Amino acid sequence: MKFSVLTLFPEMVDPFWNNGMIARGIEKGLISGNCINIRDFSTDRHHTVDDRPYGGGSGMVMKPEPLKEAVHSAKAGNPDARVILMSPQGTRFDQPLAERFAEEEKGMVFVCGRYEGIDERIVDGLIDEEISIGDFVLTGGELAAMAVIDSVARLIPGVLGSDESSKSDSFTDGRLEYAQYTRPEDFQGNRVPGVLLSGNHERIRQWRKASSIKRTFLKRPDLLDNASLDEEEKTILRRWCRELEALVRN
Repeated sequence: MKFSVLTLFPEMVDPFWNNGMIARGIEKGLISGNCINIRDFSTDRHHTVDDRPYGGGSGMVMKPEPLKEAVHSAKAGNPDARVILMSPQGTRFDQPLAERFAEEEKGMVFVCGRYEGIDERIVDGLIDEEISIGDFVLTGGELAAMAVIDSVARLIPGVLGSDESSKSDSFTDGRLEYAQYTRPEDFQGNRVPGVLLSGNHERIRQWRKASSIKRTFLKRPDLLDNASLDEEEKTILRRWCRELEALVRN
């Protein structure tokens, strides 16, 4: 998949392509990434990309002409790419949406706004989808775009060291991930659960499922509101509730 980021601050995003999982995915040829400086498409000698808002008010608004040309430039080499505007008004980004992008899109172009936002005529005419990473406001869309790219790229087969890694991620099945442990076996008197040292794969699977459902219940019970629990999960919760009741009585 080809990712393009349209920004006024490419120096914020350029290092992103050169590190960790993203760099390995690019090296393998599974993904590609580039930045396009919106200012390069301004035609006046001052490279103006913003102007005062019609109707008055504070701040500045990004002009439509440079944005239009920047989007066209990005799509020239990737005509099927989906154009995404990072915006607090957009659809809330989540794991199912990341999975949809990874499965369905051949490329993604991210428009990163600044100031008071971008001219609405660009939103109406060139943006395929608006995406928000949460109910808060950032200075610009660059950090949000990188978060989305990271989330989508890791779902593309081969980008991660092991494709199995993403299958146990939090939210993949509507549950939080189970607790993780590594060496040393004993850390300041806290020992790794014995079952994880047993070598019994079925018992380890059961422990991890129990850990996942309990952590979800304690930390993000909202995820279970509309969840369909299988019989094993129901048994885990019933047993856990009985154990808690016994502790309270004692």
